[in-house]
Amino acid sequence: MPDLSSVTGMRRSYARGALSEADLAGDWVTQFTRWFDEVAGSGLVVEPNAMVVATATPDGRPSARTVLLRGVDAAGFVFFTNSGSRKGRELAANPAVSLLFSWVPAERQVVVTGTAAPVDAAESDAYWASRPRDSRLASAASDQSTVVPSREVLEARLAELAERFPDEVPRPAGWGGIRVAPDSVEFWQGRPARLHDRLRYRATDDGWVVERLSP
Repeated sequence: MPDLSSVTGMRRSYARGALSEADLAGDWVTQFTRWFDEVAGSGLVVEPNAMVVATATPDGRPSARTVLLRGVDAAGFVFFTNSGSRKGRELAANPAVSLLFSWVPAERQVVVTGTAAPVDAAESDAYWASRPRDSRLASAASDQSTVVPSREVLEARLAELAERFPDEVPRPAGWGGIRVAPDSVEFWQGRPARLHDRLRYRATDDGWVVERLSP
């Protein structure tokens, strides 16, 4: 077995910043955009739009994976996927979802909980058309999350599709966008001695409230 004895002693003190109620924007989407722009502009995080999407089966068996955020506005967070993938099947059966933006070098993270629903076909078509040709071919060639005999099988599918569609690559019927409408958005700022700042926007029947959570 590998020697992981050093793991218990791995720690660092977070001292890049603080987060107070007075710092927060009036709504979660403005606050998220502000933090996203700061992190992206800092150069500390290679892909600031990378987020962990956690889903679960109706009986509560969870799964998680990293995908790329492709849009955000007051209606929610958007990413794109194959509806036949594990996350696609789980979201169809249980739309409860969580998102995690882990910006460790910036000593920040954002945690979202909410409900997922497909975007309309026009939005999926528009994003599909904006993708590089190679990315469209790869998505069309892959039955995401299914068992495949070998890498060579995938590459053969890709070559066949590239020959069949020398110009436009049609969007597969099962490929499209998912919008996560949040019911909570938590902003986490690392602080010294693990006394972190955690401020959460939470939806209520009367609108959004801001709450401080214990670290």
